Amino acid sequence: MDVKASLFSVRIAPRKIKLVIDLVRGKAVGEAYAILGATPRGASLAIEKLIKSAVANADHNNQLDVAKLYVKEIAVAGGKTLKRMQPHSQGRGFAILKRTSHVYVTVAERE
Repeated sequence: MDVKASLFSVRIAPRKIKLVIDLVRGKAVGEAYAILGATPRGASLAIEKLIKSAVANADHNNQLDVAKLYVKEIAVAGGKTLKRMQPHSQGRGFAILKRTSHVYVTVAERE
């Protein structure tokens, strides 16, 4: 049985989150926590929280064994982009794109 969790509009660019999720894809949940705890990236905290949410869903809603869970799928997609302007010389404005991300995780029980 697969259990899903998602995180929408996290204020980190998808490119930066992808570096972190590639580290934990296919790993056991305990091993994923250890990797994320030792990874010095801002996205590590958000990804760890999302995996904990998926594990809690599996435990509470589906009564799966938490010790056998692993990260089956984890993906990131681009969310809305906040558009801001930076003032520059001669009255011009340069665009600043503040990107957001949607992250999806699926955990499953390993047989």
